[in-house]
Amino acid sequence: MAKKTVASLQTASKRLTKAIKMVKSPKTGAYIFQESIMTPEEVDSFLNKK
Repeated sequence: MAKKTVASLQTASKRLTKAIKMVKSPKTGAYIFQESIMTPEEVDSFLNKK
């Protein structure tokens, strides 16, 4: 079951977004979370990347 969380963050000059993606580890088979802070335009490419 995949989980997608996107939270909006605002700074003084830029609008940023924190995206959290759950991916399966190739070594252990356990699920891990990848977090990244980026601009809202880059969120879709981050979530679609495997």
